[in-house]
Amino acid sequence: MEERLIKKLMASMKCESCGQHYEVYNIDVIGHREDMWFLRVLCSVCHTQCLVAAIVKEGEKPSAITDLTETELNESEDKLIEVDDVLAMHNFLKDFDGDFSRLFGPE
Repeated sequence: MEERLIKKLMASMKCESCGQHYEVYNIDVIGHREDMWFLRVLCSVCHTQCLVAAIVKEGEKPSAITDLTETELNESEDKLIEVDDVLAMHNFLKDFDGDFSRLFGPE
């Protein structure tokens, strides 16, 4: 695993002292052996410094949890969102007043 990814993972953690997320630029990889990583982290808010030993294992990508059938999943893969779809939604939302009852209610 790359140092960049380890730092990104660590930046998702919060400081135990003040609860702020760590900044990537305040995370230093000291070293690693196989799945064991050693890091020095510094909280940019409260300036608490910690040494972290973490086991990070790469695994298989988890499968999606869905209630769609296999046929529905295969059909949805054929329906890619195009740029025109995004632009149409943008234009719709730009003028939408938020009245979902009118939008989805009986006509």
